[in-house]
Amino acid sequence: MQEILVTAFSEADQQGVLDVILPIQQREFGIPITEADQPDLTDIPEFYQSGTGGFWVARSNGEVVGTVGLKDIGSRQTALRKMFVAAPFRGRELGVAGKLLDVLLAHANARGVAEIFLGTTDKFLAAHRFYEKRDFRELPKAGLPKAFPVMTVDSKFYVLRVS
Repeated sequence: MQEILVTAFSEADQQGVLDVILPIQQREFGIPITEADQPDLTDIPEFYQSGTGGFWVARSNGEVVGTVGLKDIGSRQTALRKMFVAAPFRGRELGVAGKLLDVLLAHANARGVAEIFLGTTDKFLAAHRFYEKRDFRELPKAGLPKAFPVMTVDSKFYVLRVS
């Protein structure tokens, strides 16, 4: 069985992050989004790794195979973003998504985060099931905090009350 290691993002992970995220967005789901459309990906430390936020990568044999970010949006609230796992590493057998989320939740708990919000597209059906199994509850867009960074492709929203 392949070992999956989840660690905090470092600058050396930048290309690996792009190599996981962009093909999933563009090719798998046909979303016309580029690196330039996602300024958070050009400065992950500044955008994610401040306040109660963070950004993590999952690796298999040294290669980035998954990502997840947590953006501090104030008032003990955060936004979960950029949860992606490369196709060959999906599913329960390796548990990459679960490991990424577990690290994110431990981080959020340790920093006193009260709520984690996320936005996704209607197309990410497996993601919907994953979040719902992990106690995220769907909410209308109007229920999001004003500070939540809605992406233009977001059409479905969730919240997890942490503490």
